[in-house]
Amino acid sequence: MRKYWWTTTALALLLVLCAPSSGAAEKASGQTADLVKAWNDAGRKLVVMAEDFPEEKYDYRPTPEVRTFAEQLLHVAGSTYFFASLIKGERPGEEDLSREKYKSKADIVAALKKAVADGEAFIRETGDAGMARPVKLPWEEEAVTERALWILVIEHAGEHYGNLVVYYRLNGLVPPASRQSGN
Repeated sequence: MRKYWWTTTALALLLVLCAPSSGAAEKASGQTADLVKAWNDAGRKLVVMAEDFPEEKYDYRPTPEVRTFAEQLLHVAGSTYFFASLIKGERPGEEDLSREKYKSKADIVAALKKAVADGEAFIRETGDAGMARPVKLPWEEEAVTERALWILVIEHAGEHYGNLVVYYRLNGLVPPASRQSGN
């Protein structure tokens, strides 16, 4: 009886360990894990802002020379695809998604959520092995690594998050992250 229990337990453990996992549930490792975490953190903050900011203020722009709140979000979403195209060696499209196409807050939130999810998928596709591959940027003489480009994309998202904090403050609103920390 005891031998049967050990055999059954070992077999069950082996089945659990060898069972295929879904792609979404797979854990990234190394550089990929670090980039996925940083990307998702930046994306999550922008999505929370997109969902929180009043729709009637989506076309607010602090000065005539800068993008509206909605255009900022569409720029971040569009630039995700722009940079992913460069990584894939494809000719990139427009860097900004069109405000004429994404008319409502719901449209913009959905586009941003999709861009964040697609960005994570692009990073995972690259994987640790691909992070050292060179990528030629149209505005640089020398190529950069895919890892360096993803760091740039994440930094870019963070810069726009900072821009949007100002939009909140200029409208007398407290950004969601500041509400959580009491600032």
